[in-house]
Amino acid sequence: MTSPTPIPEPIPGSAATPVSGASPVPGAVVPLAAHPVLAEVVRSGFVEGRHRGSLVVLAADGSVDWALGEVTTPVFPRSTNKPMQAAAVLRAGLDLSGERLALAAASHSGEPFHLALVRTMLAEHGLTADHLQTPADLPLDPEEAEAYLASGRARDRLTMNCSGKHAAMLAACALNGWPLASYLDQDHPLQQLVAEGVRTAGGEDVAHIGTDGCGAPLLSLSLTGLARAFRHFVLAAPGTPERRVADAMRAHPEFVAGTRRPDTWLMQALPGTLAKMGAEAVQALALPDGRALAFKIDDGATRTLGPVLARTLRLMGLDQPVLSRLEDAPLLGGGARVGEIRASF
Repeated sequence: MTSPTPIPEPIPGSAATPVSGASPVPGAVVPLAAHPVLAEVVRSGFVEGRHRGSLVVLAADGSVDWALGEVTTPVFPRSTNKPMQAAAVLRAGLDLSGERLALAAASHSGEPFHLALVRTMLAEHGLTADHLQTPADLPLDPEEAEAYLASGRARDRLTMNCSGKHAAMLAACALNGWPLASYLDQDHPLQQLVAEGVRTAGGEDVAHIGTDGCGAPLLSLSLTGLARAFRHFVLAAPGTPERRVADAMRAHPEFVAGTRRPDTWLMQALPGTLAKMGAEAVQALALPDGRALAFKIDDGATRTLGPVLARTLRLMGLDQPVLSRLEDAPLLGGGARVGEIRASF
């Protein structure tokens, strides 16, 4: 294997300023070409591809410990916003706990136990899958998708990985007498609660609002704000909506992701850790001591998440067996392993 491509930005322990890549103009976007290479694609000893991105690590006191790339301009966190969305349904008065609350914050794999609980959550509030405004989709987990298609079933709204979140949103609306047909509108009372929660947890204004893949409003945060939000959830006082969500996710990680998913493995192996990935290669995580991280790969390659996350956690001083499982991202040639995707910082 060739040596990793050197990264000009400093890493922990370097004499240089620990935070790199700051924009010269507030709110300016740093060109993607200026972001550091966070992962390499190595095939047969040859580096055939590189993935650039930005990453931030917060110290236990919430200050920026170190960073690579640009971490103060807005990104779309995608599904890493789901804990904030789940906390909003609690603020709306919906009494969720345990597996139900974990599923409200989930990007579930579409395993049978996920789909059964979504159906139950809807039925408990007089709702059906017809109320869901998620796009019809296959299970997120490839093995589940193959089994689903082999059984003769077609894409379905309930099977989409965000259906647990949508079921909880609909239930909160039904409880409050809020309109069901417009529950995804930006001005809907529930979505206003979500926006307030995102601003509070992230400690910054929402600069951009878009539409997520599931149809829900998508609120931007900087990577620093995203890491701050996860830290906020882990350190929130017991009984608060944020802490209830964090506790449910950590107690039932198989409902947050799935049996073959890294977020589940991490929360099972590292007690007290809160982890959530998002589409377009976004990852956020907070440790129980208040340290936190967030990163985004510019080209959206989710295959880099495990290696980059494992490398970051090792630099933060962790050395558990689950990290070896995370960083193992093989490349195949003719069905045999001929290379890997690896972190390069």
